[in-house]
Amino acid sequence: MSGRTTPATKLVAKMGIQHRLHEYTHDADADSYGLEAASALNMDGDRVFKTLIVKLVSGQLVVAIVPVTKQVNLKAVAAVFQAKSAIMADPSEAERSSGYVVGGISPLGQRKVLSTAIDETVLNYETVLVSGGRRGLMMEIAPADLIKLCKATPAPISK
Repeated sequence: MSGRTTPATKLVAKMGIQHRLHEYTHDADADSYGLEAASALNMDGDRVFKTLIVKLVSGQLVVAIVPVTKQVNLKAVAAVFQAKSAIMADPSEAERSSGYVVGGISPLGQRKVLSTAIDETVLNYETVLVSGGRRGLMMEIAPADLIKLCKATPAPISK
């Protein structure tokens, strides 16, 4: 696969979804992959969303998509899925489930289809950016298309 071809980019192309790819040089020393992407692409961090794999108390993995400028509210994510509590999934578990490496986990084209919640602030924008499936590749997409492709539930899941 070329650097711009990932399961995420293949999915949007196959579905005929309008999108735009943005590439930047990933810095291995960056503290935050999401904030690095927003800064490198000169984008408002509230429009750049990170994809997190969360584990419900039942052991079920789910996806939480939140702005890179915020933190995920695990109690809120648990509530969306009618669970008592949730924790962040172990990075190796997130990579196995998604088929992507941490820092490049896209909400699209994951190896296993997981239930997904997305922060409701996504609806404030004409387009948002999410990982394109590798570090240094972001995909700009309309929130409605992202929600549809992920079968995501918009909810207040960030803090």
